[in-house]
Amino acid sequence: MNQNGSITLFHYWNRLRDGRPAPKRSEVEPADIKSLLADTFILEKDTRGQPVFRLAGTRLCACYGRELKGFSFPSLWREKDQRLVSRLIHGVFDQKSVVLIAFEGFSRNGRSNKFELLALPLDGGIENPRCLGVISAVEKPFWLGADPITDAMIDSIRVIDPEKELLNNRPAIDVPSLVPAELDAPETISALGRARRIRHLVVFDGGREE
Repeated sequence: MNQNGSITLFHYWNRLRDGRPAPKRSEVEPADIKSLLADTFILEKDTRGQPVFRLAGTRLCACYGRELKGFSFPSLWREKDQRLVSRLIHGVFDQKSVVLIAFEGFSRNGRSNKFELLALPLDGGIENPRCLGVISAVEKPFWLGADPITDAMIDSIRVIDPEKELLNNRPAIDVPSLVPAELDAPETISALGRARRIRHLVVFDGGREE
């Protein structure tokens, strides 16, 4: 996690859950995260079981140029990434996964900007799983909010184990430049596409075409 919004929301969620797989939806107090509300969202399953926006912050809606409530979450991405996004969010719903997505958004007029998305599970019971998330712009260009984001491509994803994510008081570490190596065939998950190993991490490529 590189963006303050992701780090702050993760810490808040981690405190609420207090060792459980996820905190209850009723435990989230908007006043506790008021500085993040404009960029946060909550997802739920629709009647078909697909992830849709239940709530979305004002800045997030302005970024996409429309009210996002009831809107399909995977449809924010281009078609080749939608299946992967849907699988990731279902992992948040059903397996209480924590997912971090780095992506590039493209505006109606052809501009682009980098974003970081954090998706966290909420316990709404078996029948009502929820996902709490935040989308943070890496940079804030003058046009963001006026020229709507209409397309997006995944740069990388990371599934986080919150029990091992040592964010508290972790010092910055300078790491030498690393050259990603393609994984051998047995380590490629066909449903998620090609992957690269960088030290102990496995990074799945999104829909970007070079």
